[in-house]
Amino acid sequence: MHHAGIYKIVRPSIWTFVCLFWAFGFSQDLPVPKVKVLSEEFIFEEAPFAQCHASTLIGMGNGSVMAAWFGGTHERHPDVAIYTSSNTTGNWSAPKLIADGVVNDTLRYPCWNPVLFKNNRDEIVLFYKVGPSPSTWWGMYSIMDVNKEGWSKSHQLPEGILGPIKNKPIQVGDELVLSPSSVESEEGAIWKSHVEISADGGATWTKSHIPSEEGVKTIQPTLLQLPNGNIKALLRSNQDVIMESVSSDSGLTWSMASTTSVPNPNSGIDAVSLKKGGYLMVYNPGVSGEDWSNGREKLHLAYSGDGNEWTDVLKLEDHDEGEYSYPAIIQDAQGIIHISYTYDRSKIKYIKLQVDQL
Repeated sequence: MHHAGIYKIVRPSIWTFVCLFWAFGFSQDLPVPKVKVLSEEFIFEEAPFAQCHASTLIGMGNGSVMAAWFGGTHERHPDVAIYTSSNTTGNWSAPKLIADGVVNDTLRYPCWNPVLFKNNRDEIVLFYKVGPSPSTWWGMYSIMDVNKEGWSKSHQLPEGILGPIKNKPIQVGDELVLSPSSVESEEGAIWKSHVEISADGGATWTKSHIPSEEGVKTIQPTLLQLPNGNIKALLRSNQDVIMESVSSDSGLTWSMASTTSVPNPNSGIDAVSLKKGGYLMVYNPGVSGEDWSNGREKLHLAYSGDGNEWTDVLKLEDHDEGEYSYPAIIQDAQGIIHISYTYDRSKIKYIKLQVDQL
């Protein structure tokens, strides 16, 4: 068992107070940064699967990055498995199958929604789901070996714990991990978001539900750390807007989900808290229609100085039709922004950005 270290008490400097004053007093007034596209490309041109979806990213150090996604004949097909690719030299490695839903010679289930996460022990964890559908799937995880060359045997999470459903967990302090999650019923009648909390670095988990009004459905939270220590969950919903909920006690309890001003056609989103303050979010700005894919033909990047008001800063995709969806966004140790998303179910697109903040 990993234990938190003993914290050294130091006298705060004047600079500490200046930093705190800036964080608390001026965070809302952070100017909208300039965004520069450094590169954009497909992670692969050819792959051993017909369709792919639900990518995830993680920084590996020295500017390198790893991506994972699910691929197969089509979503829900038993041959859908988890693939990864790494970019360590400026080029992406060929897609590599690292997890599947094979039970035995005659039984196999589809895999879903991988999520990569690096904890404070420098362990890289792959979370993913296995099962016939989102209403019946179960949570799995695997840990990358110390040489960053392979993965441990996959393990199932405890019953009732699904792991992060689409977006990355966040680490709060030394041991506390908040994992954004949700559940769905087969008919779609129930969509409920929750956060899975581990106070021991992932050894054990509890659940904290995000409440919503009757008829309001939310899933797939993404989590932001606000300057005052609160945690904000941004939520995919059936309300044609992104919704939000706030926790002031490190994820133990959450406010009633409320609407934001950001339109969204019931499609996956992701966001990241920037190291210099402020936030970036990737989202589809359309509204839903008769078909589930309506509104996913455009994909935007938005910035917020306070996590409340959002301003579009880049159009990642702008089409009349097609699906450009399920984004992932991270910031690496050098401050570079990395984004990936589904490109018409046939490829995973990757964009690297520089954000110039004052």
